[in-house]
Amino acid sequence: MTTQPGILAIFHHCRTGSEAEFEAWYQSEHLIERLAVPGFLFGRRYKGIVSTPGYFCFYLVETPAVLTSKPYLERLDNPTPMTRKMMSDVFVDMNRTVCSRVTRRGPFRGAFAVIARFNQRQDDTALAGALEKFAGDIAVARVEIWVAVDAAGMPVSKEEQLRGGDNKIAGALMIETLFQEDAEKIGAQLVKQFPQADIGIFGALCEIGRSDL
Repeated sequence: MTTQPGILAIFHHCRTGSEAEFEAWYQSEHLIERLAVPGFLFGRRYKGIVSTPGYFCFYLVETPAVLTSKPYLERLDNPTPMTRKMMSDVFVDMNRTVCSRVTRRGPFRGAFAVIARFNQRQDDTALAGALEKFAGDIAVARVEIWVAVDAAGMPVSKEEQLRGGDNKIAGALMIETLFQEDAEKIGAQLVKQFPQADIGIFGALCEIGRSDL
């Protein structure tokens, strides 16, 4: 049986006036630090464009178990001075969820991402239908379905304590496109199809893979 990859999905705002410091931390320290943890494969950052939290970031890991592994938890419980400041003073409305990537269609990465975030578990048939519909669109680079891993028993890390606690999602549908106008069209369709979801559109900022270190 093939083990599903893990996804760490993170949505948040940045405190106004702290943007430059926030970017310096992310680019000079945080992404590199996270990708150095065993089992981390890839990380990608986005900036919100339409109806979104300010920022979205996700990490692809070998399995969801990587996100409760000893090396990762040790990193979370021993934040650097710069990370302490970010977590306590700069991150706002943090939404952080450990997920399994249950389905993927498309080999490419797009420049824009449409995210439908769900606060309750969705009907698998409806999600599968949406995935197949959009995966067949030439404007779409990739479609993924993420389902949250049961958080029961997961420790509350020092970093989360500094943030004052995190919100969670039950899952997400992520659709990547090459062009913003296509992302906006798909976003409008998702609003109608999943009216209970939080739909946002993001532009990619940067990415890093383990081989880039």
